[in-house]
Amino acid sequence: MDVQSLRFGIAATQQRRPYGGAMSSAGFTTRPELAGTFGMVASTHWLASQAGMATLEAGGNAFDAAVAAGFALHVVEPHLNGPGGEVPIVFARGGAGGFSSGAVSVLSGQGVAPATASIEAFEGLGLELVPGTGLLAATVPGAVGAWLTLLRDHGSLPLDAVLRYAVEYAETGHPLAPRVAATVDSVSEHFSTHWPTSAATWLAADGAPPTAGRLFRNPALASTYRRLLDAARGPSREAGIDAALAAWYSGFVADAIDVFSRQPVRDDSGRDHAGFLTGHDLASWQPTYEPPVTTDWRGWDVSKAGPWSQGPAMLQALAMLDGVPGLAPGQGAGEQAPTADVVHATVEAVKLAMGDREAWYGDEPDVPLQDLLSPHYSAERRALIGDTASLQLRPGSPDGRPPRLPRHVTHPSGAHTSGRATGAGVGEPTVARTGEQVVEPDGTTRGDTCHVDVVDRWGNIVSATPSGGWLQSSPTIPGLGFALGTRAQMFWLDRGLPNSLAPRKRPRTTLTPTLARERDTGRRLAFGTPGGDQQEQWQLCFWLAHTVRGLDLQAAIDAPAWHTTSFPSSFYPRETNPGEVVVESRVGDDVIADLRRRGHDVLVADPWSLGRLSAVSADPEAGLLRAAANPRGMQGYAVGR
Repeated sequence: MDVQSLRFGIAATQQRRPYGGAMSSAGFTTRPELAGTFGMVASTHWLASQAGMATLEAGGNAFDAAVAAGFALHVVEPHLNGPGGEVPIVFARGGAGGFSSGAVSVLSGQGVAPATASIEAFEGLGLELVPGTGLLAATVPGAVGAWLTLLRDHGSLPLDAVLRYAVEYAETGHPLAPRVAATVDSVSEHFSTHWPTSAATWLAADGAPPTAGRLFRNPALASTYRRLLDAARGPSREAGIDAALAAWYSGFVADAIDVFSRQPVRDDSGRDHAGFLTGHDLASWQPTYEPPVTTDWRGWDVSKAGPWSQGPAMLQALAMLDGVPGLAPGQGAGEQAPTADVVHATVEAVKLAMGDREAWYGDEPDVPLQDLLSPHYSAERRALIGDTASLQLRPGSPDGRPPRLPRHVTHPSGAHTSGRATGAGVGEPTVARTGEQVVEPDGTTRGDTCHVDVVDRWGNIVSATPSGGWLQSSPTIPGLGFALGTRAQMFWLDRGLPNSLAPRKRPRTTLTPTLARERDTGRRLAFGTPGGDQQEQWQLCFWLAHTVRGLDLQAAIDAPAWHTTSFPSSFYPRETNPGEVVVESRVGDDVIADLRRRGHDVLVADPWSLGRLSAVSADPEAGLLRAAANPRGMQGYAVGR
């Protein structure tokens, strides 16, 4: 088979249009864009969406609903997120007159590196990269802390009212998603040989993996949540949630993590290592509220988390694309598929933004964000978008300082890489080349995540991207029923970089929910997707389809997607594929041929294979709430009324 025409091996049901489809007023849609006045929830799993909607129906607000959905995702998508992982949350509160009018805030549920995790410590172990599996890559579990903090500060319901759905799914069972079963199957031998606690949780007594579609129970996780509810006692709702936080970060959960982290386990270095994480690390951490990074794009204020995420990369790409002729306002109005000019321009802008990500982003106070997003710098970078594909990683010098890249990346040619990616959808284990495993037998994965968006009748709006704590990447902690995260693999072990490993520092994560506000109308839009390094790119596909071509939320999600892997992956072993562009076949043969003429190494994916977007909006002019979710993978759903 011609390598340029490789197809990606996903479920056979995704090889064709997933539904009969219909033509809306704004292009082809697999489902209708939902509209109503009460509330909307959209996520990557129907059970989580319905848990959020049930919470709204019970009188909760968008924050209550997001927390209910978030905890449900821990149970029903355990290969993509868990209580040992993390979550960034972007949100805005509604005003007295309804619909979102408050300022945008970011709640960082990204845990930090342990106090004893240092470059010197890894050098002492003979490691040049942080392993992507095992215990060495664990950061403080931030997801539960962030969800509980959001509930305490902005919710209205007690903890038991929002945690009940996750408890039920874990205790009495839920139909196991096919991808969960496939993931467990791919690492079953590793579990049996090296991670017996994971085998006890995920495999039958004879070592057989669970069966897709059958009820699966996780009684240990249900017990953990019930103990959390038992601890949630106090004179007020808020005091009860604080007591639950203390139980997690200073009580029985922290104690169990402390003991387990001291036991050596096999990781993808091929050796056994104990972890650095301690109970003291958990007790000394808490989530933080931060201002967003916001840019103006054609009358929209687009807000992201800071440079400890990759969020500003999308803002940089948008700033570059604002002056590209093929993306003039209204260009291609109503068209479902993009032109070759649009795909080429976005791919080249993303390469430039990701070059800056590698050189400048990290959990540091001196990241030159103002310069990176300035009109002058954006114009300089836009001028580098030529007529042909660049094969170089080209970070800029936004404040006159020369960029510095990790030793695993050569500047400026990008020719030194750590090998060709084994899955072209790097960061998206739901997408792999035909015949390849989505997860390696030792648990190595390019990582993926979940997403949830909620808006309520009061105009409160939330966008969150929970991730980490993947069942396949770290052994299950006995008695707790979940695994630790491996987010520290995103640190570099080079000194002097913004994303160099340091104790109590956040890794530069790929997680990047979005909140946007149209200034003239006051319309709010929350959206996001799983996908590792591809999250910003698939969101760009959606954003341009919605705001430039005018497609409604569902049609914009359904529109053909694309991405490039022509920059260093954030995941172990940090591959780069110079010039590679992955497109859904629905972009059309003419577009594919045109991209190849421009020098792109085009890999053609199945027609419905890239991205797992969801979105909600609040429109004060129309008095309506709207929602949509991704049909790819047959799992994401929006609900509302």
